Amino acid sequence: MLSEFSLIDRYFAQRARTGARRATLGIGDDCALIAPAAGEMLAVSTDMLVEGRHFFPDVDPHALGHKALAVNLSDLAAMGAQPLGFTLAFALPKPDENWLAAFSAGMFELAERHDCELMGGDTTAGPLNLCLTVFGSVRQDVALRRDTAQTGDDIWVSGTPGDARAGLAAIRGEWPHAAIDSTDAAYFRRALEYPQPQVALGLALRGVARAALDISDGLAGDLRHILTRSHVNADIDVDALPLSDALARLPRELQLQCALAGGDDYELCFTAAPQQREAVAAAAQQAGVRVTRIGTITSRDTASQAAHEQPDAAPTMTWRDRAGTPLNLTLQGFDHFHAD
Repeated sequence: MLSEFSLIDRYFAQRARTGARRATLGIGDDCALIAPAAGEMLAVSTDMLVEGRHFFPDVDPHALGHKALAVNLSDLAAMGAQPLGFTLAFALPKPDENWLAAFSAGMFELAERHDCELMGGDTTAGPLNLCLTVFGSVRQDVALRRDTAQTGDDIWVSGTPGDARAGLAAIRGEWPHAAIDSTDAAYFRRALEYPQPQVALGLALRGVARAALDISDGLAGDLRHILTRSHVNADIDVDALPLSDALARLPRELQLQCALAGGDDYELCFTAAPQQREAVAAAAQQAGVRVTRIGTITSRDTASQAAHEQPDAAPTMTWRDRAGTPLNLTLQGFDHFHAD
């Protein structure tokens, strides 16, 4: 039977030692030592994945290994940070060797693709729970943040948000009235289980985009974070939302619910000055990623009495169709304490 240390060595430490070494001191000591490049700062993010909340108990362990790291790399992408390495702490009900082999394979395949080294971690017995901390490197003056959007900025989104939410619905059988064929269902499920962190796009947008974040809890909910931190509002052209062919085959109300409030896409939402449209297109081409302009950052009326009395009032998002007609949409992003 595997012990804690043989488990770590067989499925994680040995694989980590075969890759590029970014840590000055990595696995095998009490702490990892990391030295970012001269003039750069460490970007650090932690995400926890809990069975039953973030993934199903019967999820393919290869997909789970991929996604556990992907959601963390997506945070680095949103900051325009170059991945350096990560730590992994997890609780496991029992040391199942087949599960561990598939899980570690999914994780290291993605780690090697982004030259991101496993630098340490911990494991224990318990209900399945994964916690990863990822480290990246970025110059402070080009880091993409949430509090730097400006009035007049274009609002952009990468990829086709909404596919992951449709995958969740397909697995749950939520939409019996919406005919989803087996090919579309498989596409949606892969979008949910194998999100692709937009690291290359984040790096290409440094010095081009103003504000950015990744879409983990739904476009409507996540964009609100930029608006809140930057003290601005937004106008969104709902008809400009980029939809996959599979999502476009669903009824319109489901398309909008998935694309605007679905979550789990791990695409990037960012703002940039209108003068940067060609530069944004060039960055997307360099990264091999589709980007779509979906709206505009608008100002808050800071001179109004209400704004003066409530400087931290919630921002306003105005939804419009292509003709500019306002739409009445009620959308709610994912909430980790109130999600169904």
